[in-house]
Amino acid sequence: MTTQANIDWTAADERAVDLIRVLAMDSVQKAGSGHPGTAMSLAPAAYLLFQRLLRHDPADPHWVGRDRFVLSCGHSSLTLYIQLYLSGYGLTLDDLKALRTWGSITPGHPEHGLTPGVETTTGPLGQGIGNAVGMAMASRRERGLFDPDAEAGTSPFDHFVYCFVSDGDMEEGISHEVSALAGHQELGNLIVLYDDNYISIEDNTNIAKSEDVAARYEAYGWHVQKVDWVGPRGGYHEDVDALYRALMNAKEHTEAPSFIALRTIIGWPAPNKQNTGAAHGSALGVPEVKATKEILHFDPDVDFPVEEDALNHARQVAERGKQVHAEWEGPFAEWATANPERKALFDRMAVRRLPDGWTKVLPEFPADAKGIATRKASGTILTALAPVLPELWGGSADLAESNLTTMGGEPSFIPVNHQTAMWPGNPYGRTMHFGIREHGMGAILNGIALSGGTRPYGGTFLQFSDYMRGAVRLTSLMELPVTFVWTHDSIGLGEDGPTHQPIEHLWSLRNIPHLEVVRPGDANETVVAWRTILERARPAALCLTRQNLPVLDRSGELEGAAKVAQGGYVLAPGTDVILIATGSEVSIALEARELLAADGVSARVVSMPCVEWFTEQDESYRREVLPSTIRARVSVEAGITPPWKLFVGDAGASIGVDHYGASAAYQKIYEEFGITAERVAAAARDSLARV
Repeated sequence: MTTQANIDWTAADERAVDLIRVLAMDSVQKAGSGHPGTAMSLAPAAYLLFQRLLRHDPADPHWVGRDRFVLSCGHSSLTLYIQLYLSGYGLTLDDLKALRTWGSITPGHPEHGLTPGVETTTGPLGQGIGNAVGMAMASRRERGLFDPDAEAGTSPFDHFVYCFVSDGDMEEGISHEVSALAGHQELGNLIVLYDDNYISIEDNTNIAKSEDVAARYEAYGWHVQKVDWVGPRGGYHEDVDALYRALMNAKEHTEAPSFIALRTIIGWPAPNKQNTGAAHGSALGVPEVKATKEILHFDPDVDFPVEEDALNHARQVAERGKQVHAEWEGPFAEWATANPERKALFDRMAVRRLPDGWTKVLPEFPADAKGIATRKASGTILTALAPVLPELWGGSADLAESNLTTMGGEPSFIPVNHQTAMWPGNPYGRTMHFGIREHGMGAILNGIALSGGTRPYGGTFLQFSDYMRGAVRLTSLMELPVTFVWTHDSIGLGEDGPTHQPIEHLWSLRNIPHLEVVRPGDANETVVAWRTILERARPAALCLTRQNLPVLDRSGELEGAAKVAQGGYVLAPGTDVILIATGSEVSIALEARELLAADGVSARVVSMPCVEWFTEQDESYRREVLPSTIRARVSVEAGITPPWKLFVGDAGASIGVDHYGASAAYQKIYEEFGITAERVAAAARDSLARV
């Protein structure tokens, strides 16, 4: 370890740290619930980071040159809130008093977009460290777009990502996924501090955990340091100098991500509840709070003390932040002058504005009865978009050749020493390789979207959206412009069988608020789907086929694909019965329409690629597509049927799959499970008989 000079840690700093502990106790006590212990024991570490190391400007929480801080252990939200209060981010003492209450900006777990200075929503453990890895990856990609030739540490786009994690984060499997990838990617701009306190809600972690976490991170290829504040004989000394030296050493070690294991005692210095599960997840109680205040030389009868001297001392960081920001502006202005085209790209990406004329490169697929899989159409679209949308980048969880998520000719995002013959690349490349880490991929994509203006996407099979659901929910909660490319979207994947065939997934995902689930019916619907997803810049799931689908001939009575943007549209006119279909079943509905026509029945085919887009249309449009006067209706989708009752009504019917799949050629499975034009036509006749 290199030796940096010790910091000037004054009595005013000590008082500010003790104030943090008191405010943490009082906030949870007033709320009646919460997590005081970690905020108390991490008080010196958080204060040290915000006061001495973190490059930030409380007057401008969105300053692009700032370091990022992620509190992965989001249950300890006060660890962050109190620093934001002390640093001058606009949080007040009243905000701390309102912890966990209706309408406050201090909810139980930090929420992105609500509280100034909160970079991401954390709560589900392990997600935060995944976000931090994504932020570190995005920082490197953004530097490659804007300032690739600058010496290390000299670019206005160089910054660090700091992350605090807990035992809970380490126990969640997602932490393995993202940390292994971070080590492989050699993310030297990522610094993680692990609060090694041996306590979780079930008290001592020895009941469920015994691995050497630091050794685990060494195995990942991280730069690992240990700082122990617990003496060999049970004493406790918060050696801030030692932690400062470890953090400074981590900043200098840019060849790999850094991991600092900090041994603490949770709830320090509460006399009776320190080092207990009770200090982790509940209020300490009035007697314990008073006793702890006495130890810290605070008036035990005063709640939420103001401590003007300590507050004013801490608030000096706001002035230092302004100075650091001002010093950054000079190099940034020089870069902007020297790189006008890159500055124009930066400005456009900063507001997520797409370039003029970008849609001109989108392909148009000729009618083809033999057809093309929508996953293949998507790959063609991505390759076409590569030259005009440098902000768009992504990859797959080891399924690039199946998901077809690779932009043709684009290098991989990878340290040079890890590139392969098949996947040449460089640290600033574009094609991401997540490995078989679906859940980690989701959290990383969220971190990338939070970092700046790039537009990430990630692929796997639709079945394995289950593996990443926690991250997808947070994408939707934060309303991030992340695109999930989920292929092999039905029993149509065939021989792989029921373990890989999604049945309940489409509607399960449609039930996630804010997630826009798009299942295009042919190659040209896929073009409009991608265009609309990019224009809307919201959480989106693009569900694509393995099997070929006919590219529809829209030169006659069939409607063009442009109305995909409205979620549902009349693909083929009809007046007696409505056939509502999505994805690979659209062509089946069209076949059923021909069968019904032979019987003199006029069937309207409605393609419904995105339920969410359709339901947000005004009522007049929805009634135009699905007029109430046509009560005979049939839905057809190779998935569960009950939710389609919303569209088919009491007189309608639904053709789908309400059981698990089978292993066989997809044509055979469709036939055996009755997802055929003949059955759709029969269901339409039955529906007509009921109206």
